[in-house]
Amino acid sequence: MSQSAKKASTQVAPKAVRRRGWAKPLVSDTTKLTDTALQRAGFPDPSLVFRWQEIAGAETAKLAHPIRCRRGPEGMVLTLRCEPGASVFLQHETRTLIDRLNAFLGNDAVSRIRIVPGTLSAAKDVSAHPLPQLPLRAKSGDAMPLKNALDRLANLRKELPRRPSR
Repeated sequence: MSQSAKKASTQVAPKAVRRRGWAKPLVSDTTKLTDTALQRAGFPDPSLVFRWQEIAGAETAKLAHPIRCRRGPEGMVLTLRCEPGASVFLQHETRTLIDRLNAFLGNDAVSRIRIVPGTLSAAKDVSAHPLPQLPLRAKSGDAMPLKNALDRLANLRKELPRRPSR
């Protein structure tokens, strides 16, 4: 037997060292925590909350959010928190919303929707910004681009509505 064959057979691959204190991806912990919290709130499928805008539609999703799901004697009852003025609109849309939810969760999953008025903490839509889009580059004929830009800024500020003083 040659020397090189002996070395190859006796060498063992180094054991993987388990490192402590290293950063892990946040999504691994967050998914477990949110799934647990949503199951505690009674949601059979966490994607109902995550994909609410797709399921309910953009207009309804702006007005209401699911907060709880409970099994009742006649089926599942979904509780929605909505803006105080939107409860009448949602009351008229309940049949359509139940049909959409049952299409997502399965046949006859949701039997009733309970509407609770309250305030929603939603992010503002960025596209509804009041300022018009300004050109990024100055025109080539501008001799003083900074002065022109400051003049445009002053004119835009004059057009904006004033905030009430505190």
